[in-house]
Amino acid sequence: MGKGMKAGKKKPAGGGSGGNFKGMNNQQAEQIRQLQAMQAQMDAVQADLEQKEVETTAGGGAVAVKVNGKKEVLSVKIDPEVMDKDDPEMLQDLIVVAVNEALRQMEEISQAEMEKVTGGLNLPF
Repeated sequence: MGKGMKAGKKKPAGGGSGGNFKGMNNQQAEQIRQLQAMQAQMDAVQADLEQKEVETTAGGGAVAVKVNGKKEVLSVKIDPEVMDKDDPEMLQDLIVVAVNEALRQMEEISQAEMEKVTGGLNLPF
Protein backbone atom coordinates (compact mmCIF):
# COMPACT_ATOMS: atom_id res chain seq x y z
CA MET A 1 0.00 0.00 0.00
CA GLY A 2 1.21 3.47 -0.83
CA LYS A 3 1.61 6.32 1.59
CA GLY A 4 -1.60 7.96 2.76
CA MET A 5 -3.81 5.09 1.66
CA LYS A 6 -5.80 3.25 4.27
CA ALA A 7 -7.20 -0.22 3.89
CA GLY A 8 -10.98 -0.45 3.57
CA LYS A 9 -11.55 3.19 2.59
CA LYS A 10 -13.47 3.72 -0.62
CA LYS A 11 -14.51 6.84 -2.47
CA PRO A 12 -18.21 7.65 -2.18
CA ALA A 13 -20.17 6.46 -5.20
CA GLY A 14 -22.05 8.88 -7.41
CA GLY A 15 -19.40 11.49 -7.96
CA GLY A 16 -18.72 12.14 -4.30
CA SER A 17 -21.95 13.95 -3.56
CA GLY A 18 -21.62 12.74 0.05
CA GLY A 19 -24.23 13.31 2.72
CA ASN A 20 -27.36 11.21 2.51
CA PHE A 21 -27.06 10.97 -1.26
CA LYS A 22 -24.33 8.33 -1.61
CA GLY A 23 -24.79 6.21 -4.68
CA MET A 24 -26.88 8.83 -6.51
CA ASN A 25 -25.92 10.96 -9.43
CA ASN A 26 -26.10 14.74 -9.10
CA GLN A 27 -29.49 14.98 -10.80
CA GLN A 28 -31.05 12.45 -8.43
CA ALA A 29 -29.52 14.16 -5.41
CA GLU A 30 -30.88 17.53 -6.57
CA GLN A 31 -34.37 16.06 -7.05
CA ILE A 32 -34.25 14.68 -3.51
CA ARG A 33 -33.17 18.09 -2.19
CA GLN A 34 -36.05 19.75 -4.04
CA LEU A 35 -38.54 17.25 -2.64
CA GLN A 36 -37.18 17.81 0.86
CA ALA A 37 -37.57 21.58 0.43
CA MET A 38 -41.14 21.08 -0.82
CA GLN A 39 -41.89 18.87 2.18
CA ALA A 40 -40.59 21.59 4.52
CA GLN A 41 -42.84 24.15 2.78
CA MET A 42 -45.83 21.81 3.03
CA ASP A 43 -45.18 21.30 6.74
CA ALA A 44 -45.09 25.08 7.26
CA VAL A 45 -48.34 25.55 5.30
CA GLN A 46 -49.99 22.74 7.28
CA ALA A 47 -48.96 24.37 10.57
CA ASP A 48 -50.42 27.68 9.35
CA LEU A 49 -53.64 26.00 8.22
CA GLU A 50 -54.13 24.44 11.63
CA GLN A 51 -54.42 27.97 13.05
CA LYS A 52 -57.17 29.04 10.62
CA GLU A 53 -60.85 29.02 11.52
CA VAL A 54 -64.02 28.98 9.42
CA GLU A 55 -67.54 29.72 10.63
CA THR A 56 -70.64 28.78 8.64
CA THR A 57 -74.35 29.02 9.27
CA ALA A 58 -77.48 27.13 8.33
CA GLY A 59 -81.15 27.95 8.50
CA GLY A 60 -80.62 31.64 7.84
CA GLY A 61 -78.20 31.93 10.75
CA ALA A 62 -80.22 29.80 13.17
CA VAL A 63 -77.20 27.49 13.61
CA ALA A 64 -73.56 28.61 13.42
CA VAL A 65 -70.59 26.24 13.49
CA LYS A 66 -66.90 27.10 13.74
CA VAL A 67 -64.13 24.64 12.75
CA ASN A 68 -60.36 24.95 12.65
CA GLY A 69 -57.74 23.77 10.19
CA LYS A 70 -57.36 20.53 12.11
CA LYS A 71 -61.00 19.93 11.11
CA GLU A 72 -62.14 20.07 14.71
CA VAL A 73 -65.47 21.63 15.64
CA LEU A 74 -64.70 24.57 17.93
CA SER A 75 -68.20 25.82 18.62
CA VAL A 76 -71.87 25.37 17.81
CA LYS A 77 -74.30 28.24 18.37
CA ILE A 78 -78.04 27.64 18.18
CA ASP A 79 -80.71 30.32 18.10
CA PRO A 80 -83.14 29.33 20.88
CA GLU A 81 -86.07 30.07 18.57
CA VAL A 82 -85.24 27.02 16.41
CA MET A 83 -85.33 24.65 19.39
CA ASP A 84 -88.68 22.97 18.91
CA LYS A 85 -89.14 20.01 21.24
CA ASP A 86 -91.71 18.61 18.81
CA ASP A 87 -89.29 18.75 15.84
CA PRO A 88 -85.74 17.89 16.98
CA GLU A 89 -84.94 16.50 13.53
CA MET A 90 -85.00 19.98 12.01
CA LEU A 91 -82.38 21.23 14.47
CA GLN A 92 -80.28 18.10 13.95
CA ASP A 93 -80.41 18.62 10.19
CA LEU A 94 -79.33 22.26 10.53
CA ILE A 95 -76.36 21.25 12.66
CA VAL A 96 -75.30 18.59 10.15
CA VAL A 97 -75.58 21.06 7.26
CA ALA A 98 -73.55 23.73 9.08
CA VAL A 99 -70.81 21.29 10.17
CA ASN A 100 -70.49 19.74 6.72
CA GLU A 101 -70.29 23.16 5.06
CA ALA A 102 -67.62 24.35 7.50
CA LEU A 103 -65.55 21.22 6.90
CA ARG A 104 -65.99 21.56 3.13
CA GLN A 105 -64.81 25.17 3.22
CA MET A 106 -61.79 24.29 5.36
CA GLU A 107 -60.87 21.48 2.97
CA GLU A 108 -61.15 23.90 0.03
CA ILE A 109 -58.84 26.38 1.80
CA SER A 110 -56.36 23.60 2.61
CA GLN A 111 -56.28 22.34 -0.98
CA ALA A 112 -55.75 25.85 -2.37
CA GLU A 113 -52.87 26.56 0.03
CA MET A 114 -51.17 23.22 -0.67
CA GLU A 115 -51.52 23.70 -4.45
CA LYS A 116 -49.47 26.88 -4.08
CA VAL A 117 -46.61 24.76 -2.72
CA THR A 118 -46.95 21.69 -4.92
CA GLY A 119 -47.65 23.54 -8.15
CA GLY A 120 -50.77 21.47 -8.73
CA LEU A 121 -49.10 18.09 -8.25
CA ASN A 122 -51.64 15.68 -6.81
CA LEU A 123 -49.71 14.71 -3.68
CA PRO A 124 -51.27 13.25 -0.53
CA PHE A 125 -51.17 15.52 2.55
